Amino acid sequence: MALSSSYSSDDNFSISAEKYLAKYDVLVYLEDSMAQLLEHREENPKVVASKFLCEYFCSLRDGNHTMFREFNFIRKTAHNRASFVHLFWKCFRHIGKKGDLLSIQEYHSLLGLLCPDFPFQLVQKTARIVLIDDALDCLISFSDFIFAFQVQFYYEEFLEKTFELYQAQLQAMHSPRDPVIVPTSGESEVRVHQNQHLPSDGVDAAHFFRAISPFLGNTVDFSTPSASSLKEILFSVSRISFYGFLMAVAKSDAINAQIGRLPDKAQLLEGADLELASQTLKTPRINKQRSEKVQENISRPTKTQASADPAVKYTETLPTRPETNLTKPGAQALPTRPETNLTKPGTQALPTRPETNIKPAAMLKKPTNPYKKNLPPVVLLSDTDSGTSTDSSDTN
Repeated sequence: MALSSSYSSDDNFSISAEKYLAKYDVLVYLEDSMAQLLEHREENPKVVASKFLCEYFCSLRDGNHTMFREFNFIRKTAHNRASFVHLFWKCFRHIGKKGDLLSIQEYHSLLGLLCPDFPFQLVQKTARIVLIDDALDCLISFSDFIFAFQVQFYYEEFLEKTFELYQAQLQAMHSPRDPVIVPTSGESEVRVHQNQHLPSDGVDAAHFFRAISPFLGNTVDFSTPSASSLKEILFSVSRISFYGFLMAVAKSDAINAQIGRLPDKAQLLEGADLELASQTLKTPRINKQRSEKVQENISRPTKTQASADPAVKYTETLPTRPETNLTKPGAQALPTRPETNLTKPGTQALPTRPETNIKPAAMLKKPTNPYKKNLPPVVLLSDTDSGTSTDSSDTN
């Protein structure tokens, strides 16, 4: 299926309906939207089809529809490829701000966060644009990687075709059909017939452009750079290697503007990174639910983790502790402690002491003796009085 075409905007009114659908890959997105809608209805039968399709095509317009999608869908159209490059740049441009250098394995891990089945081979091809084959283990800056990745991913079929043409020109330049020169004449004559260029010097740039020019424009079903941008690259040098050709295409401002998803190198690291779980992303609802499930599974511990980690187990039982403690006898003993303490002898003496102390105080104020009436009166006599009384008794 066609990935892209280079029709101008004025041609939209002159081309046929079939070419228009192929130009914008309308059938691809209609089929994918229906497939996602049916898949989503299995999980949520109450989904509104019109609202789901509205969110899908809004996400498609904004370029956020490739997040968490499979690789076959991402590479199916030119719009998907450019949107994925733009999404990768928005999510991880902070790496360039910090000046970090990463290996190709680390860049592949970052790509795997957005597309789990992204192939490692494509990352290796991207590294060969920046590095030579003997230095693939070296670290790469983010700015060099993102522009090389854009060219390799967006123009993948075009670069494969140009490599075949480049190899064909190298073989023609050193073909065994070349005449064998016997050194019987002068040395100067031999130099005229000898090839002055090694394979590492590349091929003639003008001949190389003439070889790839038939594949530019509307004659192929894959994306290609414009002829003017390739002329600017190939007509500025006499000879060019394939490695130099790839580097020039990756660094071309005209080709970057033609794709139209990355800013120029001066503004590449400006702005804030996009969060993967941000609510501003208008991804299709099926993808949003998948990402929510992934985040939920990551944050929620499994039964094995809960049993192995006491901290996880504590956080799980914390919300249910008030209910379980109310049913336990130990929890009920707290409000009944004052009553149980009152029944103890030691605790009863404290409140009754004031009453027992009041009664003796009242008795001291008004003493009463029950035997006072029965006792005879006591008379105290002096010594003289006692003698007188004795005499009188005797006289009697």
